[in-house]
Amino acid sequence: MTASYTWVQWNRHKIRYDLALGAGSLVFLGVFIGAGTALYSGEHALDPMILMMRAFATLAVILLHIILCIGPLARLSTLFSPLLYNRRHLGVSMFLAALAHAGLAFLYYGAFGVRFPVTALVDGYHAYSSISGFPFEMLGLGALLLLFVMASTSHDFWLAFLGHRTWKSLHMLVYFAYGLVLLHVSLGILQSETNIVYPVLLVGGLAIVSGLHLVAGLRERRVDAGATAPADGWVDVGPVSEFKLNRGRVVCLKDAERIAVFRHDNGLSAMANVCAHQGGPLGEGAIVGGCVTCPWHGYQYVPENGQSPPPYTEKVPTYELRVEGDRVLLNPSPKAPGTPIEPAPVPSTAASENQHG
Repeated sequence: MTASYTWVQWNRHKIRYDLALGAGSLVFLGVFIGAGTALYSGEHALDPMILMMRAFATLAVILLHIILCIGPLARLSTLFSPLLYNRRHLGVSMFLAALAHAGLAFLYYGAFGVRFPVTALVDGYHAYSSISGFPFEMLGLGALLLLFVMASTSHDFWLAFLGHRTWKSLHMLVYFAYGLVLLHVSLGILQSETNIVYPVLLVGGLAIVSGLHLVAGLRERRVDAGATAPADGWVDVGPVSEFKLNRGRVVCLKDAERIAVFRHDNGLSAMANVCAHQGGPLGEGAIVGGCVTCPWHGYQYVPENGQSPPPYTEKVPTYELRVEGDRVLLNPSPKAPGTPIEPAPVPSTAASENQHG
């Protein structure tokens, strides 16, 4: 989180993440090309350009599957939050791998004639009613263009310019791009490849992505069922002991937005669960340096007023809390974004307990 835009906001964790991603990608490309050279030799030898094309394509498809799995995995377990935090770097890397694959294809199939390489590659394919003759190149080109749009707008400048709802909707196109990639592969290389391993891996990847989204969706649906506010308007959201020090807890009310409740050194505070940056789940974050810290991109808010510390200006709605006995009660009516609210004091018996678990 910075007060001004930078091309890449690296920190120690992001550097380690990117180094691991880059090294892993290079190792994969080397192993793929080396194994392909060894397996396809003699009269069955593949042109080095073909091997490189397949290597970059396979890398891009694998990275795309990983990207699509990170979201639901992070909903199911906070262990995957660091991957979610750096997902945009992974997305740009995936696009670069796909771009390298497309560039090699344009060079190999269209660079040695008198026509423009792109025209030479995609022109003359009109058999849209035939599965074996379908112009799968057009599907790949469409997916590449969508991935380009998402990669080129991944910077926080575009997030602030478009607004997080529009930006998030734009980046949901990744699922449409994924469908185009599946069709591109199915109607392309799988039409001539006799090895059953490839279709099994592709179908297996689709099953994993679909399964994780289904499981995460069902879990979120159960959570969203929530509780209905009683006649006095205040909702019992659980015993004090369930609110761990410096951790958040998401409270769901029926037919209402989720609320993030945090226990900190000054007591209990509540704010909207949706981060003003990219709509991240604040309640799944923690108190870091005295501020509520979004698990997605590290945006911070003062728990007592829902305001980002200066020089930042983001604000989220806040909610009133009170403690009766050992129960935490919440007023479901939100205050205006950035409204200061006195933290609900934690009883001395509960405050003396070790709540760092």
